[in-house]
Amino acid sequence: MRALCWNGVNDLRVETVPDPEIVNPKDVILKVTLSTTCGSDLHFIDGFIPTMRAGDVIGHEFMGEVVEVGAEVKKVQPGDRVVVPSFISCGGCWYCQRDLYSLCDNTNPNAELQEPLLGYPTAGIYGYTHAFGGYAGSHAQYVRVPHADVGCFAVPEGVNDEQALFLSDAGPTGYMGADFCNIHPGDTVAVWGAGGVGLMAMRSAYLLGAERVIAIDRLPERLAMAKDHAGAETLDYTRDNVLEALKEMTGGRGPDSCIDAVGMEAHGTGVGYAYDRVKQALRLETDRGTALREAILACRKGGTLSIVGVYGVMDKFPVGVVINKGLTVRTAQQHGQAYLPRLLEHAVRGELDPSYLATHRFPLEDAPRGYEMFKNKEDGCVRAVFVP
Repeated sequence: MRALCWNGVNDLRVETVPDPEIVNPKDVILKVTLSTTCGSDLHFIDGFIPTMRAGDVIGHEFMGEVVEVGAEVKKVQPGDRVVVPSFISCGGCWYCQRDLYSLCDNTNPNAELQEPLLGYPTAGIYGYTHAFGGYAGSHAQYVRVPHADVGCFAVPEGVNDEQALFLSDAGPTGYMGADFCNIHPGDTVAVWGAGGVGLMAMRSAYLLGAERVIAIDRLPERLAMAKDHAGAETLDYTRDNVLEALKEMTGGRGPDSCIDAVGMEAHGTGVGYAYDRVKQALRLETDRGTALREAILACRKGGTLSIVGVYGVMDKFPVGVVINKGLTVRTAQQHGQAYLPRLLEHAVRGELDPSYLATHRFPLEDAPRGYEMFKNKEDGCVRAVFVP
């Protein structure tokens, strides 16, 4: 089959690789209908997350059709149209039983690569480094889905393929980020980053009861999406003093909750951003923490900081601000299996339609060009979608 492979820093190629096979009786083989880029992919493409190997098939946000099932699969069958969360979860361990699916104890065969840094291994992820299991990714014609009865969710009639696609990762990550905020009626939620995850967090905040949502970004087309599709008020950090503006917009108190949907390659302005750029280029730190630091400063006293952007090792993390302001910090990689049923219900009722994120479509053979446009935000690209 054909698949998009990582062959080194910023070196992506579409190659012929072996077709996936049933390995475990709980597996299914999925014919990929659509897959899409994700901002977290850029971190290993740019070389900031190690343990990639030449020839690795990448991609973790996808939907498709079941074409083959293992002997112990009970909930799906050939012909089913399904969407799959990016984290692979067994459904039976202590963490899965508590809806902490991205922390699954049983799906990362390379625990020794994570334990020195994290202390304990997380779940595996499709196409996301060998530290996260070394699983083949979804930018391919076919993909193996382990623990299919836990990871495959039937797409209801009335939900189209592009809507389902973004409920694989962007939707549940954004929804989880809003859910972490413990939103009460009347709350104001500020979201840093108007990419796919940020836009989903904005819409989700309203679904969970927020009165106001404020989007912070710099790209006019993304701020327009935040306003037109998510109903958010907007701030352009290249023109607005974000901290002063947020105080003014909230009567001097600050947002009740702040969501960081940016992660380790944040853009920004000023001396601090320049410092991070230099240290990151020299591999003296992995993260540019501009957005996260600003969110910490902006959040009201006693508020909630929700972090769904991906981070590694950051300098100058203002933990003293977190302590003295009494902030609640919640963060995780997405527990997609916990959120997908309600996200599909929102989609069926017309309350959540993420299909507008698909700004560009490419055949799989042109996937390297799609990632280039996505990374450089060319032509207003928010997400590039690949059709095998």
